[in-house]
Order: sequence, then C-alpha cells, then structure tokens
Amino acid sequence: MIELRHVSFAYDGETTATLHHVDLHIAEGELALVAGRTGSGKSTLLGMFNGLVPHFSGGVLSGDVRVAGESVIGRPPRELAHLIGYVGQDPAAGFVTHTVEEELAYGMEQLGLEPSTMRRRVEETLDLLGMADLRERSLRTLSGGQQQRVAIGSVLTMHPRVLVLDEPTSALDPTAAEDVLATIARLVDDLALTVVLAEHRMERVIPLADQLVIVEDGTVRSGSPADLLAEAPVAPPLIELGRLAGWDPLPLSVREARRRVRTEPFVLTAPPRRPEPSGSPLLRATGVTVAYGTTRAVENVDLTVRADEVLVVMGRNGSGKSSLLWAIQGTGPRRSGDVRVGAEGVDPAEVSADEARMLVGLVPQTAADLVYLETVAEECAAADTQSGSPAGTCAELLQRLAPGIDAGHHPRDLSEGQRLALVLAIVLTARPRVVALDEPTRGLDYRAKAELADVLRALADDGHAIVLSTHDVEFAATVADTVVVMADGEVVSRGPADRVLAESPAFAPQVSKVLGPQWLTVGQVERTLL
Repeated sequence: MIELRHVSFAYDGETTATLHHVDLHIAEGELALVAGRTGSGKSTLLGMFNGLVPHFSGGVLSGDVRVAGESVIGRPPRELAHLIGYVGQDPAAGFVTHTVEEELAYGMEQLGLEPSTMRRRVEETLDLLGMADLRERSLRTLSGGQQQRVAIGSVLTMHPRVLVLDEPTSALDPTAAEDVLATIARLVDDLALTVVLAEHRMERVIPLADQLVIVEDGTVRSGSPADLLAEAPVAPPLIELGRLAGWDPLPLSVREARRRVRTEPFVLTAPPRRPEPSGSPLLRATGVTVAYGTTRAVENVDLTVRADEVLVVMGRNGSGKSSLLWAIQGTGPRRSGDVRVGAEGVDPAEVSADEARMLVGLVPQTAADLVYLETVAEECAAADTQSGSPAGTCAELLQRLAPGIDAGHHPRDLSEGQRLALVLAIVLTARPRVVALDEPTRGLDYRAKAELADVLRALADDGHAIVLSTHDVEFAATVADTVVVMADGEVVSRGPADRVLAESPAFAPQVSKVLGPQWLTVGQVERTLL
C-alpha cells in the first residue's frame, strides 16, 4: 500500500539530510507504528505520504513515494485527500467548521460529492466511531478524546485508503487514549484500512502494531515489534521488564507479561517505600475556584506542595488541571481562593510579571507561546541572562533533554518535542521556587523523559516545589511523590504515588499491572531483583 524507494530529504538550508536512502514497505490493512527519538524525523516521514513534505515544508526530496501503486511525488495534498487521510498532532488546529456534523461533511464538500452520498457517509461515520450523540455539538465543547475521534472521522468520510496519524494520543487521558486506539484497531480489522501512526508512548500501541518503523539518525528500520524492540536502546516499561527477566520472546502486552510471571516468576524482595516529603510547605492554595462564564472549571480546591515535593495532578481531559495551574501561577482567572508562595506568603497574582515568574515558573501545554526570538541560541542566552545563570546553563539543559538541536535554528522550525524541550530548559534555567508544568512530556521520547525526571528530582531535593499535570502514567510513576486526581474541577483522590496510581485501573503503570500495586517502575524491580 505504501512504498518508499531510495528516498532522501533535506530541508532548505540544511547540509545534512533529515532522512536518507529510505526504503520502506507497508502492506494494505497493516497498522505501522513509527517511533524514534525526539526530532528524529518521524513527522517528516509521515508528511511525505500525502505531500505535506515537501509541498508545504519546502526542501529537496529525491527517490519515489508510492501509495496504492501511485507515485505521489510532486502532487499537492489536496489531490491526495481521497487516498490519504492525515491527522496532525493537534486535531483541533485542523477544524474549519463549528459542529461535529459540519466537520465530517467539510472534506466531502471539497471533493464535490453528491449531497446524498455525503449524508450517507456522515451517518456511517457517526455510527462507526460511536459519535451519533455528538452530531450537533460545538467542536469547542468536546473533550480531547472526542475531538480526536472527530478529526479521524473528518478524513474517514472521504474514504481514504490510508490513515496517517501524528501523535494521536499525546494530549489524551489514559481512558480517552484507549478509546481512540480501540477505534483505530477496529478500522484496521473491519475496513482493512492501512494506518501509519507516530507515537512516543509506544506502550499503548505496540500490542496493536503489525510493523514497527524506527527512525534513527536519518535512517529507517522496519520489522516486527518483538524483533526490533529486543535490541532497541530505549523501550517501553513492559519491554524493559521483559529484558530484565530474560524473557524470550518479549511480551508485547500486559496480558502476555502476566502469563510469563506465572510460569517464570520473579524473585523479589519487598520494594522500599518512597520517603514522604518532609520540607516546609512552599506552595499553599486554598479554596481556589476558577470559572469561565457560568462554567466552573475548578471548584474550591486546596493544594499544598512542600519544598522537596513533586506533586502530580492527573484526571481526564477537561477535569480542570490546566485551569488550576494557571490560577496557581497568577496569570489565570481566579474567581475565589488564595494562593501563597514561601514563608513570606506572596501571592503571584499580586506582584509584577518578572517577580511572579521567579515565584511560579509555568510551562503551558502550548509551549510555543513562550518562544519569541530568532534562534535557539538567542533564546538560551536570554534565559541565562534573565535568570542570572552562568552562560551556557540553558543550552546544557537543552542538550540533556533533546540532544543535537542546531543552535542556529529558529525555535518554530523545531519539532513539537524539541520546542517543548527548549521551553522546559528556559523555565528550569530560572529555577523558580515553584515549578509548574502542564503536560511536560508531550513529544518527548523515553530518554528525554528520564532526563526530565532527573532534573525535577534534583530541583526538589534542592528545596524547590514541583507541581505538574500529566496524562503520562509512566512518567508520573517515575517522578511523583504525591498524586492528586481531579474530576469535574474537584479533587477526588490524593495521597502517595504508590497508593493513588496503583489503586486506579486507568492510572496504574504497566509494572503495577503485571507485578502488583506495590510496584511502579522497572527501576524498583531492578534494585530489588534477587
């Protein structure tokens, strides 16, 4: 269905090709998972299939890209819409209408289909994706998982042969992510649709994948997931656990791993409990309420974070996590409540913007909002100057999170993950007393997340308070001291990470699902393996 023959590509002005001499074949009805380091070229590879690369990106493409036997070289995306459906990293950014039904019909209108055909396909797609009750809903009122399904539906109504998805679950809570992936699996099984999906959190997709495509240092390798993961330098927790146990073949699902534990059990001592934070309270939020018109996003929330504590806020999409972080930072609306930082009890909302940033440094979900200079080097230099840090501090931190970024690049030319790493480096260089991070692992690979966890742990050990919201349960299991779960703007659960995460089927990490609730990470297992 998809074939790349000796394909190379370089962006304009680049002396080194982003991808070179790529040969790849994806059969009809397969689900191919594309993986690789942050900034390795995954989105570039996906953009070749429907002409986004190089038609919109610029650059020089050589070789041949064929879809369903047709060469797509030189053809713009609009000529390929009937053949290839493409959904980018932010589905809402591609919406052009107001309601679900209008969005499902829009693409067909551009293809000039008959009204009767359009009506039939809209109904079929609503039923296929389980969205019939959302027909008249405004797109702005949908949850993240619902928006993702609408984005997929808007391309399915055009009956493409191939569906290309770039990080389709990165912004979704675990339950919504599972729903979207189940929908994708059903499309592959029932319609023989070919799906190419790029995803950093591979643990969600590997059990469904027919083929794994690894983008690394400009090259592309493909094969069965079990074969490639056996030698991959960085892999999901379940694969790391299988390697540690010496299992062959490696289990690709939690169910397989549980069976292996029954037949080849681990010999483990009890895991040591994480020490409870003992520092003095550094952040106190009392009775915080956030409302947008008549809608209350946060309802009377109390939150205390100690000077040596990493507190993770979790919950489904739309539960109020981001609104809470903005209210704590001082910029977001606060209908009522009180926020105080430090022994002095300073409210970030009552001081200047520069002072507020040193009290609570926030990295928002839309990290691009915080970059404004012409090059990565200028952004890093400005961060060093504004924070009073030694020259090179920000650049060194960026190198840890996302190695190999050209300092001369414009920040907006970076990949989503690289741009997030840059903003994380800028904010963390300032070492604010309270670090607030909203979905800080979107677009980051496993190695970058491990580095980020180390940086946050070091800051906490040095007397800073860390509060972050995330849907990434594996990252939460690695970094959290305390977990707070929100629903409908209220706190419904809070406590030590090993209790709150493991007691919830939605938020339990893979190791907990395999070995039991007392285990959170592969690192714990490795330290106690006899």
